[in-house]
Amino acid sequence: MLVLFELIVAGLGFRKFQQIQTAMAEGPKHAPPPPAVTTIVARAQKWQPVLHAVGSLKAVNGVDVTTDLAGIVSEIAFESGATVKKGDLLLRLDTKQEQAQLQSAEAKQELSALNLSRQRDLLAKKATPQSEFDAAAAQARQDEASVEEAKALIARKTIVAPFDGVLGIRQVNVGQYLNGGNPIVTLQSRDPIYADFSLPQQELGQIALGKKVRLKAAGVDSREFEGEVTSINSKVDETTRNLLVEATVPNKDNALRGGMFVDVQLLQPEQSGVIAIPSSAINYAPYGDSVFIVTDGKLPDGTPTKQVVQQFVKLGPTRGDQVSVLSGVKDGDELVSSGVFKLRGNSPVIINNTVLPENEANPKPPET
Repeated sequence: MLVLFELIVAGLGFRKFQQIQTAMAEGPKHAPPPPAVTTIVARAQKWQPVLHAVGSLKAVNGVDVTTDLAGIVSEIAFESGATVKKGDLLLRLDTKQEQAQLQSAEAKQELSALNLSRQRDLLAKKATPQSEFDAAAAQARQDEASVEEAKALIARKTIVAPFDGVLGIRQVNVGQYLNGGNPIVTLQSRDPIYADFSLPQQELGQIALGKKVRLKAAGVDSREFEGEVTSINSKVDETTRNLLVEATVPNKDNALRGGMFVDVQLLQPEQSGVIAIPSSAINYAPYGDSVFIVTDGKLPDGTPTKQVVQQFVKLGPTRGDQVSVLSGVKDGDELVSSGVFKLRGNSPVIINNTVLPENEANPKPPET
């Protein structure tokens, strides 16, 4: 019975051994299929380097219109949001008292002018001393100055637009008493408009007067506005080590407004022969960034296939969906453009370029 039991155990063990060997032989036939990826052929192209910054818009001329004299508002000659020209009447304060003073000063001026004329005739006939004529001339000049002073006082109570621009919201009403310095309305000149932005000290060599800039502002569709650098601050900020730069941007339709935040791109000289690939093709890692280059290979059973080789790269500036590659990729290399996270060196792949990832230099998402 013991011998029979041992024979049965040995038979079962031999049978199990055969099953394991058969499963091991069939294993490669049931391996998961190679992962599907998309690819792109790297090509040298022209590249427009840019320096990115966040800027703020401000009017070339912008003031809060006020009065320097106290008075009661007698007339308002503008509407909120109106476009005005330099010298257009905005507001007039009550000048009844000043007008009366002007009439009194003009009457005195007329009298002193007549007196001066009489003294001149008498002096010509030597019927009056020179001192009398001099006193009459001085009085005439004094009365003339009083008239001009009254006119200037009235003019100071007549508020006009100091330059061409667009008015804000009216802050006064007819009959309201204004103290000197009380705001009346905001006036902004919007065309052109200034864009102020800061760049780090390290970029000093790439900043120069006349360089072109490109702006984008949230809330203004997806338009781009172009201008140029017109002013560079004379010193670097000691706290941030940033340099303040000012660009002038045409704004014909007044789409841009003072106080808006804008995305600023300072354009640099165009470069040729730059390899640019989609950012989705980069396998970012702490030990170094890499890409996967597609090559020809074979499966374990000898079947020809495509496989990938991992290649470490040095990256340069970005532009939209693209990243420039300084080293590691050459013109004509076929790279995996999506699915890099599931690959490793010498992995077989299946290429499926039915749906490709975004690869635009100036992407315009539909949501914006």
